[in-house]
Amino acid sequence: MAAELHPRSGKLIGLSNSNRTAQRNQSVQEFNHGLVLSREPLRDRDVFTVRIDKKVNSWSGSIEIGVTALDPAALDFPSSATGLKGGSWIVSGCSVLKDGRSVLEEYGRDLDQLGEGDRVGIQRNGRGELHLWVNGQDCGPAARGLPPRLWAVVDLYGKCTQVTVMSCEPPPDTDSEEREEDEEEGEEEAALAAPVAQMTEACREHAERSSTIVPPVVVHSAPAVINGSVDEVPEVTRGHSRPDKFPSNFESDTEDEGGEDSGLGGARPGNSDSSRGCSGSSSASRGAMGGSDSGGGPGGGGSTNNSPSGSSGGVTGLGSGAVTTNDALLFHEKCGTLIKLSNNHKTAERRRPLDEFNNGVVMTNRPLRHNEMFEIRIDKLVDKWSGSIEIGVTTHNPNNLDYPATMTNLRSGTIMMSGCGILTNGKGTRREYCEFSLDELQEGDHIGLMRKVSGALHFYINGIDQGVAASQTPGVVYGVVDLYGMAVKVTIVHNHNHSDRLRRNNAIMRALSPDVGRPRPALSLTPDPETPDRLLFHQNCGQKAAIIGDGRTALRPHATDDFNHGVVLSNRPLHSNEVFQVRIDKMVDKWAGSIEIGVTTHNPAYLQLPSTMTNLRSGTWMMTGNGVMHNGTTILDEYGHNLDRLKAGDTVGVVRKDDGSLHFFVNGVPQGPAAWNVPPSIYAVVDLYGQAAQATIMDDMADLPPLPDDSSEGPTALSPGSPCSVTGTASVSDLRFHQLHGTNAVITNGGRTALRQNCRSEFNDAIVISNRCLREGELFEIVIQKMVDRWSGSIEAGVTAIRPEELEFPNTMTDIDYDTWMLSGTAIMQDGNTMRNNYGCDLDSLSTGSRIGMMRTATGDLHYYINGVDQGVACTGLPSDVYAVIDLYGQCVQVSITSSSGPLDNSLCTSNVTEKSFPIHSPVAGVAHRLHSKHGKNVVLLGDGCQAVRVGGYSHGIVFSAKELKTDELFEVKINEVDEQWSGSLHVGLTTLQPPDLPSCPLSGLSPSLTQLRSKVTWLLAGAEVRRNGMLQKQNYGCSLDRLTVGNRVGVKRCSDDTMHIFIDGEDMGPAATAVAKNVYAVLDLYGKVTAVSVVSSTLVEDSDSVKAPSLSSDSCSEGEEDTTPCENEPALVPMAMIFLENHGKNIQLSNQNLTAARVSSYNQGLLVTAQALPRQQLFQFQIDRLNPSWTSSLSLGVIGYSPDRLSFPSTACCLKRSVWLLQRDSVFHNSLKICENYGPNLDTCPEGTVLGLLVDASGGLHLFVNGMDQGTAAQDVPNPCYPIIDLYGQCEQVTIVTNHVPAVGAKGGEVRCQGDMEKADMVDGIKESVCWTPPPEVNPNKTCEYHALCSRFKDLLTLPDGYFNEDAKYNLCYCESCHKLRGDEAYYKRGEPPRDYALPFGWCRFGLRIKPHCEVPNAFKKWHIAYHGTSVGALRRTLDQSQLMTAEPASVFSASPLKAEGHGSYGEPEENSAPEWEVPCVQLSPTMRYSGLEAFAPKVQFRDPRSLRCHQAQVGFQVCVRPGSYKVGPQTLGVSEPLDPRFNNSEIEWITKEKGGTLLYGLLVRVE
Repeated sequence: MAAELHPRSGKLIGLSNSNRTAQRNQSVQEFNHGLVLSREPLRDRDVFTVRIDKKVNSWSGSIEIGVTALDPAALDFPSSATGLKGGSWIVSGCSVLKDGRSVLEEYGRDLDQLGEGDRVGIQRNGRGELHLWVNGQDCGPAARGLPPRLWAVVDLYGKCTQVTVMSCEPPPDTDSEEREEDEEEGEEEAALAAPVAQMTEACREHAERSSTIVPPVVVHSAPAVINGSVDEVPEVTRGHSRPDKFPSNFESDTEDEGGEDSGLGGARPGNSDSSRGCSGSSSASRGAMGGSDSGGGPGGGGSTNNSPSGSSGGVTGLGSGAVTTNDALLFHEKCGTLIKLSNNHKTAERRRPLDEFNNGVVMTNRPLRHNEMFEIRIDKLVDKWSGSIEIGVTTHNPNNLDYPATMTNLRSGTIMMSGCGILTNGKGTRREYCEFSLDELQEGDHIGLMRKVSGALHFYINGIDQGVAASQTPGVVYGVVDLYGMAVKVTIVHNHNHSDRLRRNNAIMRALSPDVGRPRPALSLTPDPETPDRLLFHQNCGQKAAIIGDGRTALRPHATDDFNHGVVLSNRPLHSNEVFQVRIDKMVDKWAGSIEIGVTTHNPAYLQLPSTMTNLRSGTWMMTGNGVMHNGTTILDEYGHNLDRLKAGDTVGVVRKDDGSLHFFVNGVPQGPAAWNVPPSIYAVVDLYGQAAQATIMDDMADLPPLPDDSSEGPTALSPGSPCSVTGTASVSDLRFHQLHGTNAVITNGGRTALRQNCRSEFNDAIVISNRCLREGELFEIVIQKMVDRWSGSIEAGVTAIRPEELEFPNTMTDIDYDTWMLSGTAIMQDGNTMRNNYGCDLDSLSTGSRIGMMRTATGDLHYYINGVDQGVACTGLPSDVYAVIDLYGQCVQVSITSSSGPLDNSLCTSNVTEKSFPIHSPVAGVAHRLHSKHGKNVVLLGDGCQAVRVGGYSHGIVFSAKELKTDELFEVKINEVDEQWSGSLHVGLTTLQPPDLPSCPLSGLSPSLTQLRSKVTWLLAGAEVRRNGMLQKQNYGCSLDRLTVGNRVGVKRCSDDTMHIFIDGEDMGPAATAVAKNVYAVLDLYGKVTAVSVVSSTLVEDSDSVKAPSLSSDSCSEGEEDTTPCENEPALVPMAMIFLENHGKNIQLSNQNLTAARVSSYNQGLLVTAQALPRQQLFQFQIDRLNPSWTSSLSLGVIGYSPDRLSFPSTACCLKRSVWLLQRDSVFHNSLKICENYGPNLDTCPEGTVLGLLVDASGGLHLFVNGMDQGTAAQDVPNPCYPIIDLYGQCEQVTIVTNHVPAVGAKGGEVRCQGDMEKADMVDGIKESVCWTPPPEVNPNKTCEYHALCSRFKDLLTLPDGYFNEDAKYNLCYCESCHKLRGDEAYYKRGEPPRDYALPFGWCRFGLRIKPHCEVPNAFKKWHIAYHGTSVGALRRTLDQSQLMTAEPASVFSASPLKAEGHGSYGEPEENSAPEWEVPCVQLSPTMRYSGLEAFAPKVQFRDPRSLRCHQAQVGFQVCVRPGSYKVGPQTLGVSEPLDPRFNNSEIEWITKEKGGTLLYGLLVRVE
């Protein structure tokens, strides 16, 4: 056909270039009426291709292309292609529309993103499929079932203003492809006829008829066997059209279909080939392969197969698509001594499973083929032994193998998966190969393995590929299973087994479906009565659950008696993009916790349902509370709305998208991505846990039943999340959308949801209005559920005094010229006229999930709320009776009324002047805030630290507050300069990063932007997004920082409720983040256009009585300033004796009158609780007796708030989610949610002998004690009574309760002494020999400290003689964060006569030095001062050789600089008989390593760790004793302006000594980065 356009076209189109070029006139003023069609109908396979010649940026949207059955000669051209009806298919953006309605949302390339010069084509192929071509690339089928007579359609829409037709012809390789497709059946026929001379016409016709049944298997079976295996079966459909239903031949070897071919049995030699092809059955081919079934198979009939061997090759090739009897993968008859085989050698069972745990090895009867799946199902387990099934491959032939007791005893040719690791020849090669552990699998679970052609060995758990376990697997291997320990019975699962077919049916159907790749609509707006796969609950449910209401409703009938065993699953797997949503119908207030929702790969028909779904350790993702758990482990701590706060009537949902991401919904609001790489075949899961008693699936197929006991008059609680929730309870709101609305609007969901139909072709005429007037102080709130990016402009909202019955709905509500007030973008409009610009929010910037609310106060003021935050007074003087109005304009397509609609708090209803209307300025009283001298490399501080300027680039502009912020202390800055050439803007937040610990300025190593600062926990606001360590926590928070300009003020505050608040121009934007740590600094990022800020806030009054957490700068940190301090924790009452409860985890064994508990197997199931409740103010202590370094992680401990007598213990403590407070590593968890981190020492580093304790004070505060040291309050409001709980997990295998008559570690004669009892002269780094607690050699935490081990390896690389170091290990101390917290070290101590402060070298590791006899000084350790000296690695040996810092060699460790000249800056006058100043070598010391450890004194060297082979940087220094009076105190000499140590002023931080013998080397210090 001619590559031309039809002369009839849209009214703004001009044609030229022989009707090959089309241009839209008035392209700047008009965006539509640019429709053109092909001159002639398209021929099959022709691609009608146009080139985009010209685009403009005035509009959104761009070219659209498609086909239509409408004849252009008689067509009444619409304004756009999406307006074509009567058989029209249009590709718009990345969507496909049929007759104006979307049929496919995500398809091909986004046409809106194409540029000038790009080519776009449309094609109808011979099978009636519509294909889009972009720049010569086929985007695949967009639609099917197209009629034969179609014209090409091109819409020069929006940005696209000119196109030229390039061609209309088939693509170069289409003809050959079509010929191949047309000859599919012919190829099969030829393949069938190849081994024979001729074929009768009747048989040929029979073969043609039957070949349509099973073409995939027959055609591709031949090459599979020619290559020597059947591993090509998964690819059988590549060259064929895909069948619409599951092919019957997948079970061909079990079905009797051979009788149909009996008449062809003796036609010719090789006739079994023909019968095989004709029937699609494998019966005849079984007779051909090897001749073992030559008498005929189950369907053989007369086909006895007497063909000669010469033709058997062809038969074998054809028959390999189905497994023959001889070729089936079975267990070998030779097996372990206790194995019994059954079920035709498909099932293996270990005899005497309660008496014997090994000798259960079985192997396959033949080697595995490449890409062949060897899969078994666990049929039976016993709960007596530890360990369980092991599976793998071996090169040993079972006929010649002397079977070992366990396969891991075999030392050659064997690769086994055991637990979650891989063992090669009996030795562990991968400790944690996958997240699944074979020891935790249950009956019904599947385990498989496959050796790929590349030699890679993969394992599969319940069909999920666990990745490469070994890469160099030998070519000939047998499958092997070890029925060890708990595993008793297994069965080989073949692809045609009924159970396996059920489990994989969804995945196979997806692969064979002609709609593969097409997303399904989430929730259809129009019910389809013929839909066969309606989502219901599966009848197999938890033992305390029941399914009613035709499978749509699940409940716990006895919800007040039981809180768990309420798990229910969907009856089928979810489709991609299909939303599974349930409504909470009924709740009880007896329990803690509530509904949980998620997905699992387990088929409910075969799943042994757990008590709670979070106990499942494989293939499961659950949202619980406001966290997300994967296989029982928390992967997201703070995610979305807290499900525990939902009420009856609220909804929760889950969807897996095409990209494998998992999303949750609460009340229709998306909570964002929760997980990635989720497999496609998943079932929805609902856990009716705790308070949740009944839930119903929500869909549009039927009306939902009313809520139980639903009464519009009775009080019911609303879910939190908006201002209306402050009152706690309210009446059920009857607010709905009115039945009268705009032309393009549709009202659904019982009047709660409104949407604009034809949203891609219509942008207005979609006004909706409330069903009644708003009451005073009543909030009308909607949530945006769907948007499109096709239009400019978005939702408009407001109120009107016009009754809906009297309103003639206009195109847009701003067209009304009386009694109407609207917010459009940032403009407040009354009666169509703009009254005010730049209102506090911009509706055009909102996105999906944002909430918009309107409220009229009692004084007639109109307030808007964005995501629950009051934006201030919009206008005043409103009449009393007004209706809420929503205009679904432009980008906004669908909204729903939220459950937050209703009356607001009275304090909000009477406000007529707000801070938003009249911003107030923060007072600058007292001491002004300052910025810290540590900052990004592009920042310069001015004005004594009150101003910051970014001098280059757009990033590296991070600055910190000079000090930690106090509670409720506002840190505020004003924007001074902006540079509009950059995008982005200021970022502001809080961080636990300690700026004093950072290296010297400029900080080239600091992150370039605040969003990338993740070394410590950081909460920040970037634009309108709240992030925690870079992870998105909240969207559309307050006013976007990107809109700020010169003069605007931004502040941040950490409030007393541990929340972060952002202030803009003095207005509190509300809580941005929760669970913020206490010791935080304010942090700003001069990013993008903001280049300069100045501080405008001041510190809190210094002498205020506000509570302040101890910090390094607190004077209370000095130990020994008072002579005595009474012990604070002496019990006043006789303590209660505590023992462990008999009810405990299954791997726990009690002894020693229930005072000692040991975990006897595995690494989990080790939960313990005490038999008695813990009284207030009583310290419960226990000692770690035994650690097993084979495992990772260690114990956790805490308290539970209910009696443990009938507690069903999960595998780990983190699975407990009701009234539990848990200390794990260095974090605190409440009901499995992290509430605090960086608390106390890391419990994973506690060595054997450590004594841990728990105490609940009188106010309900939980305290952790480590070796008698109180680590402070971990949690508040702990209930009474509570019971201590311990989880012997990982390394920790045994603990013993410390009874009250046992002296605490380090005490003498049963006398407990506090550190305050020590004499000042006895203190060395906070450790008093023989008096205070110190880790004895067997309790040394250094044994388990990785940092200490790394520093030790670096010291060994220095090859220093051992004779320099003290043999007593107690002088080797690690000062990493975990170790010094474990010892309870203070930051500063006093030493010497007279006493002088010194700081502990936190972050360093000390190795004690041996004092040479000629250097010993009596009482030096008690009477001399402590100082530090930084040095270089090259000077270490010379210094140690001379045993002192003072030396005559100028090229040594000394800083051989002359003393300062006499004057204002001098330290003092030179002595009369001293050497000339330039000849006097002096040594620089300091009481803190924060100064001596600077790189100027201690240069960094790079080394490679011999263990990890990673490169690190290291520094060295000395801890020395300095004789009082032998040194002079002076200022720092490096020119550093910021304070280096909060205890020591910069004017006296450097000590200079030149006196020989005035220093004594005490320890070598090492720091590794």
